Amino acid sequence: MSEPHDYDVIVVGAGGAGLAASISAAQAGARVLLLEAEDEIGGSTQLSAGLLTASATSVQESLGVDDSPLRMFQHYMDLNGWRVRPGPVRMFCEESGSAVEWLLELGVEIPAQVSRSAHEPGLTRAGVEDVWRGHVPKDQGYGLVQVLDKARARLHVDLALGSRVEDLVVRDGAVQGVVIEGEEATAPAVVIASGGLAADADLVRRFLPDAEVAGDALFVVAAPGCRGDHVGIAERHDLALFGQGWGLLLVTAEFQRYHHWQSGFPPASRIHVGLDGRRCMDEDAPYAVSPGILKDHGGWVWSVFDDDARTSLPPGYADWDADRILEEAAKGVVLRADTLEELAALMDVPADHLTASVTRFNALFANGNDEDFLRHESLAAKGVDPHLAPIATGPFHAVRMLPAELVCTHTGLEVDARTRVLGTDGRALPGLYAAGEAAGGILGERYVGGGNSVAHALVLGRVAGREAAARAAASSPRTEEDPA
Repeated sequence: MSEPHDYDVIVVGAGGAGLAASISAAQAGARVLLLEAEDEIGGSTQLSAGLLTASATSVQESLGVDDSPLRMFQHYMDLNGWRVRPGPVRMFCEESGSAVEWLLELGVEIPAQVSRSAHEPGLTRAGVEDVWRGHVPKDQGYGLVQVLDKARARLHVDLALGSRVEDLVVRDGAVQGVVIEGEEATAPAVVIASGGLAADADLVRRFLPDAEVAGDALFVVAAPGCRGDHVGIAERHDLALFGQGWGLLLVTAEFQRYHHWQSGFPPASRIHVGLDGRRCMDEDAPYAVSPGILKDHGGWVWSVFDDDARTSLPPGYADWDADRILEEAAKGVVLRADTLEELAALMDVPADHLTASVTRFNALFANGNDEDFLRHESLAAKGVDPHLAPIATGPFHAVRMLPAELVCTHTGLEVDARTRVLGTDGRALPGLYAAGEAAGGILGERYVGGGNSVAHALVLGRVAGREAAARAAASSPRTEEDPA
């Protein structure tokens, strides 16, 4: 008979993925220990809008949206060029709807109403998607985490804050627990849900070199606990990593330093032009694809707007504020000139290209129909009138738009369709599971709709907890009073 373990399941990381895993495992009857390296729970999920991408949900059905896991799978795989793992992605799509229903049962509120942004509860267009799949919970990511933590407490999951896992305990070819400050905590099943690697600059340079394009303008909005602990675990135990080079970088102005909740938004009447001075994209292109568009134009583009647009910015935001623009112009970060021709000279682009692009932009949006880049459809999905004011009143401004806001990274421990972690030899290491950013194989080069990472965290967390609990039950000592 094997020695008794301290717990049935140990979960590493108390963000969305770890909370979901601990709840799921406890619901299956497991004794669970949830470890968090930081002094509070929530991770990056708590800092997010809480938006989840999911298919075939009761929220969609109530609003007449016809969807299926197979349809979501096909869209997901096609958008990523089939470069992610089909089996795990199929699982993710199939489990996404039931995960939303599970969250609703736990007390998360996602009303069956149309939402025009990631900050209004309901169902929204969350980016590049064939049908609306963005589920926005009440009270954003913070509210989501609060509901999950209450469920954790109800299920008597032990929580240990300030407890950073140093390594795995592996004996006889299977995981048997973790090491914390030199001490072992044992369990026949461990779920790694420790987040990504965005908070470790060295790992970002190694695994997401695209982040270097932004230079000093790069800023990170992921939780401070996203230090890539799973990478060290992989290297010590010959575990496979998947997703190198991939992550979510949002396109932001060179002077931005905060997520848009704090920074504010650029004016609607703006035009994005490449280094040749020609308009090159839908200025509201979803962040799933906008960094890729910038790649085709040298890594960044200019955003041009006039003084009416500047003065119309709502006050109170940290970055996109009328006075802040003038401050940045005084520093030379924002270019400012009385005429478009003079601005073009500062931008080092052909003046005739810029003026022609602005003239056409004004004509298209006077009619509310952008036949070049279809931006009127992006605006309409947000509830914004596509009849935009012309870019016509000097002084004119230009600022570089860069892939500078690092949200999450996609290099994780490679998992199979049961969230089991694979070794470099392709075989699953018994007793080890992964979820969230620490899991690789599903999050790809293209971020599929707003809510891809939060849904990924919660869906994989729920599945990993369930799988871990099943392994613990199968490996526990049996007695005559407790037959198998």
